[in-house]
Amino acid sequence: MLKVEKRNGMIVDFDGEKIVNAICKAMAETEQGIDEEIAKGIANKAFDTFKNLGIINIEKIQDFVEVELMRERPDVAKKYILYRDKRAKLRKYGWEMTDLQRDIYEKKYRYENESFDEFLTRVSGGNNYIKKAIKDKKFMPAGRILAGRGLDKYGRKITLSNCYVMPKVEDNIESIFDTAKYMARTYSYGGGVGIDLSKLRPRGAKVNNAANTTTGAVSFMDLYSLVTGLIGMKGRRGALMLSMDCNHPDIEEFIDVKNDLNKINYANISVNVTDDFMRAVEEDKDYELYFYVDATGEEIRKIIKARKLFRKIAENNWNMAEPGVLYQDRINSWHLMSEDDSFKFAGVNPCAEETLPAYGSCNLSSINLSEFVKNPFTSKANFDFKGFAEMVREGIIYLNEVLDENINLHPLKEQRELSRDLRQIGLGIMGVADMFIKMGIKYGSEESIELIHHIGKVLVNEALKQSALLAAEYGPFPRYNREAILKSPFLLSNAEEDVLELIKKYGLRNSQLLTIPPTGSISTLIGCSSGLEPIFQISYIRKSESLHGGDTYYRVFTPIVKEYMDKYNIVREEDLPDYFVTTLNLDYKARIDVQAAWQQYIDASISSTVNVPNDFTVEQVEELYMYAWKKGLKGVTIYRDGCARTGVLITDKTNLNRFERIEKLQREINKLIEEHLKENPDVCPMCGGVLVHSGGCAECRDCGYSPCSI
Repeated sequence: MLKVEKRNGMIVDFDGEKIVNAICKAMAETEQGIDEEIAKGIANKAFDTFKNLGIINIEKIQDFVEVELMRERPDVAKKYILYRDKRAKLRKYGWEMTDLQRDIYEKKYRYENESFDEFLTRVSGGNNYIKKAIKDKKFMPAGRILAGRGLDKYGRKITLSNCYVMPKVEDNIESIFDTAKYMARTYSYGGGVGIDLSKLRPRGAKVNNAANTTTGAVSFMDLYSLVTGLIGMKGRRGALMLSMDCNHPDIEEFIDVKNDLNKINYANISVNVTDDFMRAVEEDKDYELYFYVDATGEEIRKIIKARKLFRKIAENNWNMAEPGVLYQDRINSWHLMSEDDSFKFAGVNPCAEETLPAYGSCNLSSINLSEFVKNPFTSKANFDFKGFAEMVREGIIYLNEVLDENINLHPLKEQRELSRDLRQIGLGIMGVADMFIKMGIKYGSEESIELIHHIGKVLVNEALKQSALLAAEYGPFPRYNREAILKSPFLLSNAEEDVLELIKKYGLRNSQLLTIPPTGSISTLIGCSSGLEPIFQISYIRKSESLHGGDTYYRVFTPIVKEYMDKYNIVREEDLPDYFVTTLNLDYKARIDVQAAWQQYIDASISSTVNVPNDFTVEQVEELYMYAWKKGLKGVTIYRDGCARTGVLITDKTNLNRFERIEKLQREINKLIEEHLKENPDVCPMCGGVLVHSGGCAECRDCGYSPCSI
């Protein structure tokens, strides 16, 4: 068998299909287009020419292809040579980047003066398959891995997990403030946090202390928001999700809290809604808010109209883009551990793509689907299922490598223990909208849903298969309960027979495998559409926070649009095909249909913001939430263009004064911290612990707070 020596010294089997793909990619850029027979002929000739050598260097094969193309198709030879040169520059200098992409790379992810190759080696951990996949923009680890992997050898305390969930806050003052301390510790290591407040007694409930009655669950949201604003990270602020059950007596106050733009600026909020509540809304029934206070035996009841509470959620989301909605019963029933009575979710992470137990965490990476489209923008465009399946398997292997490396990098002992016990990972996807455009498919169409189902089946089965094979080698995750796992509706609905047999035989290495995160920074970094979202606009302004110590505004042309317009010499946006849909002209039901199709194959959850136009009504918001529930989503939020709370992505019509108000608030917070440190230089402003001074700065030995991180 002919072997090929790659540039990194690896020896692999000769694969003629790779030659065919490279030639067809060059052919797609020419007027004559693709001729697969010529491409296959050159690949076969290359094999016949070199087969007796045993091992041939990759450069010699590519030189051979150039010569043959000069004979057969000079127009293609030119494109092939240019592509080869581009790849050589990529290996040496890295990706071509816009100013924004360069900012993200330099300010967030590059460590000091490391070269692009050193960056890839560090992030891949020496995994050559992953290193090449990142370089080719087919695969991208999440931000914490990009920013922190390999830095522990320099003494840096950085977790590789993007997100954590704390235990539900217990109804006592110790738990309330312990949670704040654990949050601060987690933020100082770079992780975001989710907290559920549903166990805190409501406003007016009796307490056995000097206060007589409590100020309620909502009153502590300011505390947690302030902690989040205080603890800074490189290139980002702390991220927080606060959630509450829909039957909590303080739920109306919780829903209204974000109406004040000066409150809770550093947290997202979501309401946990049940099937019972949604049915009560449908049937226009009364709904009971109820809380039992263990400490005093007090029962607090309040009867409301379900539709009135539902309308409040919709009105607030219409106006402020919050709260989001989490469909609790769907969350609890659709995952691998759903039949294990010892397992319970405690909440969701800040972007809601990770439903996690108390002290749960997850390290994330995403596959860029758009890079698996062969012959893009042509009538012969098709999806590379074989290459994608291999990428899924390699992604699962990679995330298990990261998980093992990260075991001792979690901020808290409980987080380290749970990571060992459950081995939760989150392999995701991005570039969905770009994939559709490259294939000439309209986002949300029947054809797009059919393609999602084909890809989703490959995604879930290859992920399950690889986790089972890892279990065969290293053993299943410690809390693996064979009987419970094999009863999981998620598993039984998705696993093909051969995969199910592997799981029965070996178990699973991971209790959680798949997710779809928002991928905001990493998708921008490599120039593809984020997560499963449609493209935002043909062009837009992007606000990037914290990269320069302040906010910077960029005019961004969506890369996939520019690529298509350049290819076909299109000047006017009006001349684009009708499958170039954006968030503001896509029917919301089509957007929900896409998410519902993906959710079938995702055992965690999906970060989801449905962008709607300014004239979207409150009634339509209600319809959207109801439709999402019926379609089986785990959660959804809505962003109405031009609403009172401006987002990260903005149009020209958006009022920028909101940003100035947030900046002012941040300056005031920083001023308070500075004043505290001047008066109490050895006392932590977060938890009152001892500040240990070292290297020109200080760090709290109790909670990890450092003024240098702000």
